[in-house]
Amino acid sequence: MANLLVTGGAGFIGANFVRYWKAQHSGDTVTVVDALTYAGNKENLDGVDAELIVADICDHSAMSALVRDHAIDTIVHFAAESHVDRSIDGPDAFLQTNIIGTHSLLKAAKENWLDGDGRPHRFHHVSTDEVYGSLGPDDPAFSETTAYEPNSPYSASKAASDHLVRAYHHTYGLETTTSNCSNNYGPYQFPEKLIPLFLINCLNGKPLPIYGDGMNVRDWLHVEDHCRGIEAVLQKGRIGETYNIGGGQELPNMAVIDGICAAVDAAFAKDAGLAARYPDAPAANGKSSDSLKSFVTDRKGHDRRYAIDETKAREELGYHASRTFEEGFAQTLRWYLENEGWWQALLAR
Repeated sequence: MANLLVTGGAGFIGANFVRYWKAQHSGDTVTVVDALTYAGNKENLDGVDAELIVADICDHSAMSALVRDHAIDTIVHFAAESHVDRSIDGPDAFLQTNIIGTHSLLKAAKENWLDGDGRPHRFHHVSTDEVYGSLGPDDPAFSETTAYEPNSPYSASKAASDHLVRAYHHTYGLETTTSNCSNNYGPYQFPEKLIPLFLINCLNGKPLPIYGDGMNVRDWLHVEDHCRGIEAVLQKGRIGETYNIGGGQELPNMAVIDGICAAVDAAFAKDAGLAARYPDAPAANGKSSDSLKSFVTDRKGHDRRYAIDETKAREELGYHASRTFEEGFAQTLRWYLENEGWWQALLAR
């Protein structure tokens, strides 16, 4: 049995991880710490056997006491500011949470595990493929040895946190692992990211704002596959190592958007009741959802392409994504249609 501390566990990926971990490891104790900022939602943990502590990871004394008092032996660190657009408009919060917050947790871990009782432990840091920068159309995919070239305040702050984790392992001997993931999607994703935003906009008849020419490429990873990848790192990963976790679904944004529109239209054609629930949707009025497409000025410093080489995770950990994008998105669409109350409450805030 393990005692896990999951930071940011009321957010999108963190909450999915808590749900996945408790389903697979019911005997483990899971404590969640989350500041419940705009993207944190305690309802994401409804029905899950996990204690939620509302606190800021930048509060070092609180984090050290939490690790001590809950006998934590495993930290899975999700807590981060993560939306690139917000980092462009207000980078200070990203440096504070992603860099200072990560250092606060590392110090707390060192105090309790290395300077304290020396218990077996693991500090797992969840990062992003964005730290590697941008790829050209013919460049090889990001591997764990790709040089860091972050291009946004968000990715720069995550790169800094990655380096801090590495430093605490090599300098102090803290037992760490890091995973760098590609674009996540799935249940409980806050509706500022592309897939939930465009899906909900299709339902509500609102514009679909497409940056630039819409041909920026991302590797899409269903959040449960990401959780499986982290589980594999925790169970089989080598201490001090980094593992890239991808979905193997490299798609331009326009293909994703077209898929969203087509799936929404198909759902309305199959279920006549959706027209009554969402009367402003084009699909409720005999039109196609792609009529909502609207091209807008490109994001500043917009990375053109990300792609993940997951050879290391596959060969060392036995990890591979279990879903195609079509399968994963179909599951995601069903979840959002069945959980309207969850996202309506967020939009009403």
